Amino acid sequence: MNRKRNSPNRLIHEKSPYLLQHAYNPVDWYPWGEEAFRKAQKEDKPIFLSIGYSTCHWCHVMGRESFEDEDIADLLNESFVCIKVDREERPDIDSIYMSACQLITKSGGWPLTIVMTPDRKPFFAATYIPKESRFGLMGMKELLPRLHTVWTRRRGEVLNSADEIVSMLQGSGMSKGEKLDVSVLHSAYEELSRQYDERYGGFGNAPKFPMPVYILFLLRYQKRTQNRKALKMVEKTLKAMRMGGIWDHIGFGFHRYSTDQVWLVPHFEKMLYDQALLSMVYTEAFQATGDTEYKRTAGEIFEYVLRDMTSDECGFYSAEDADSEGEEGKFYLWDAHEVTPAGEDVIQVFNITKEGNFQGTVSGKNIVHLKKPLSILSEELNMSEGELCEKIEGARKLLFEIRKTRVHPAKDDKILTDWNGLMIAALSRGAHVFGEARYRNAAQKAADFILKTMTNTILYHRYRDTEVAIPGFLDDYAFFGWGLLELYETTFDTLYLKKALHLTEYMVQHFWDSEHGGFYHTSDTSESILIRQKHAHDGVIPSGNAVAFLNLLRLARITGDTALEEKASALSQTFSRSVKQLPSSYTFFLTALDFAVGPSFEVVLVGNKDDINTQEMITALRSAYIPNKVVIFRADEKSPEIAAISPFVSDMTSIDGNPTAYVCRNYSCTLPTTDAQKMLDQLNELSKI
Repeated sequence: MNRKRNSPNRLIHEKSPYLLQHAYNPVDWYPWGEEAFRKAQKEDKPIFLSIGYSTCHWCHVMGRESFEDEDIADLLNESFVCIKVDREERPDIDSIYMSACQLITKSGGWPLTIVMTPDRKPFFAATYIPKESRFGLMGMKELLPRLHTVWTRRRGEVLNSADEIVSMLQGSGMSKGEKLDVSVLHSAYEELSRQYDERYGGFGNAPKFPMPVYILFLLRYQKRTQNRKALKMVEKTLKAMRMGGIWDHIGFGFHRYSTDQVWLVPHFEKMLYDQALLSMVYTEAFQATGDTEYKRTAGEIFEYVLRDMTSDECGFYSAEDADSEGEEGKFYLWDAHEVTPAGEDVIQVFNITKEGNFQGTVSGKNIVHLKKPLSILSEELNMSEGELCEKIEGARKLLFEIRKTRVHPAKDDKILTDWNGLMIAALSRGAHVFGEARYRNAAQKAADFILKTMTNTILYHRYRDTEVAIPGFLDDYAFFGWGLLELYETTFDTLYLKKALHLTEYMVQHFWDSEHGGFYHTSDTSESILIRQKHAHDGVIPSGNAVAFLNLLRLARITGDTALEEKASALSQTFSRSVKQLPSSYTFFLTALDFAVGPSFEVVLVGNKDDINTQEMITALRSAYIPNKVVIFRADEKSPEIAAISPFVSDMTSIDGNPTAYVCRNYSCTLPTTDAQKMLDQLNELSKI
């Protein structure tokens, strides 16, 4: 069947921006669902499954080359039932078939192409496939007829292969090992130390990803061990990323990754999760070092998100595309003459040349970046660093206004609960470290939106265009729970703490593997798919199990509920064998372990939130880098709600009506104090025990 361009396919009824991008393809696309599977069974056709996301550059390329091509569409429509999936909407489907792709091809990525039987068992996998064969890579024109021939003439081999792949996927679960201890933290550090790029910062060669989970772990490791190299790895990486082209020097925010080793040429898409995790990293680096450059970077990430990535409903959008007007990076690149109004000094600082530094389709294009720190550049330009910063900021605003007139990259405006949870956590952390009410308000509004709109008896994964859909996955419960915990410690509003507890209780009830331990990615009420997976390894985003591990520990310390801590212990043992085999792949999991093995603290503050002395004590506590703690606030002696959640605070009272701190370790508390410095001294002393 040849579907004409002006005739939409079934994707026209979907909400996903990615699926809607393909709604006018001549390919007879189906969304994931029973209609497509029934058709495949009835017509005895294999399923051609294509998985991507709206800001994926190579998804766009494959779409233009093949899925908009009438001849390729004919081949697909005649021999296959074609299904499109947005990986961000359905991470459960993506995870299963990406695992299959890695088994079959030993690699993965997007666009992900899977050919599978009508009962959803994969037998062929690839990523980007060109239209025509080239350089040893088979193209769609040649591949599709071959796959059809294999399906019709070698069916037995296909079915056996598919069964074998599914069997391997089912057998790839975690097996319990011995309990984890502090030695695995040292092993992870040694692995990261070997991966570290001494010359340019970051880890590995090219492409180079920011990997905030590594940085969060290393900051805690240097806190534990006072290891100077761990802090050097953190600082060189954060400063190199901020200077490089991976950072948007004009409009702020980080691009997804660097295509080279030196952080110069990015893949230009911007993802919400990167902004969330990297703003958290820079916030913690500021706490750990006092370097105001980290504070400025975190603030500028927040400015970008609040300006460009916040919906009218106060949720946060998912991503911005790399492409505009059909070219990757066009929105972000500069000709030398365009930057002339900014002045010669700024042209020199931003490394703008007539020849350009971006090897794209048009020569003479420049990526704005710094080659040297501002402290050195200011000396070379014979001005103070403050003067240079002022000049750069004036130029930046000028160039930002010029850039606003360009065609903007497309925005993926769906709102995902898990990624919003990360952003709520980051903004909450920024609010209490920097004392910024604007960040707190944004975090509260986003959390309130999700609680009101995307929650009833369950949590939902996606919101777009007034539609709430897709029951939540483990990451939704864990990441949003993390955000609520951070928001509680920022606002001390027990509503957010209660909701975090409720989500965790639901997660334990419906996601926990009662036989082998650990949390499944999908709940026991979710759609039945090929296999029910469990993950604990971290990528650019931490795993749901890792975040759940830390949430359980924090909630156990807040509530005094040892059952939560026992569940966390069981979780750590579930994945311990895999963690020990390659610790650096589980760095956020080890961040939770770092909390578990301690020292970690419960700090109870008793006082009046509006009292200036209470605020001074809160500010002192938040200014110090003490990552392994929970903070509970009791408003004088009139806090029945927090006492109901945390019964052990019931007998904690203020001294002579003054704001009072109780510093506890494993529910054993020191003498209360009304002195902020003494509170910090107690924390410091207890950390040595």
